[in-house]
Amino acid sequence: MMSVPTIARIWRGRTSRARADEYETYLYENGIKVLAERALAVSQFREDRETDSEFITVSYWENVEAMSRYAGADPRKIHHLPRDAEFLLELPESVQVLRITSAVRLFGA
Repeated sequence: MMSVPTIARIWRGRTSRARADEYETYLYENGIKVLAERALAVSQFREDRETDSEFITVSYWENVEAMSRYAGADPRKIHHLPRDAEFLLELPESVQVLRITSAVRLFGA
């Protein structure tokens, strides 16, 4: 039985609209797949705008301790992918770590 997540870790990054498709593939292959091996679940979102595209990755964790085993002592610390500087318009400095207070029809909650 899958554990119910209590923590969401949210990362945001922006790339140029022209490189969004390429970055989406890169992010999935080098970030999402690896993260999915450790987190309870992972969601990737994309918003295309006129000149840029924003990517949001949300990973779901059983608790802060489980997340810290992946992210290290400071779970807000960014783990940039090797080519992020090539793709992203600016390198994010942190992630959000939020406590999940309710979830309806999500992960059996």
